[in-house]
Amino acid sequence: MSPLNIACHAPLHPLDSEKQTHGCRQTSPNVCGKHSLPGVCAFVRKDNLCLSPPNSWKRQFQKLFAQQFPKQTENGENQQAAETRQSETSGPMPP
Repeated sequence: MSPLNIACHAPLHPLDSEKQTHGCRQTSPNVCGKHSLPGVCAFVRKDNLCLSPPNSWKRQFQKLFAQQFPKQTENGENQQAAETRQSETSGPMPP
């Protein structure tokens, strides 16, 4: 595997966004329609950015972003911990 071929589930790179990836996140880069396209493909760009990531990338980026940067509540705990704490303290709903 080329160092520029990065697994789709790998942690985000600071240059990743919903519209671009650092390196190639395609499962099979050799069959990508944009492979080696000047100015678009990470394999030929000097900055190693892919400007045409897979169609599934936007959703995957959002998922990885949420995992790496959980939302913070007002008291500093992440959103998941706050929801767990609230469900434990609220008890069952009355009938």
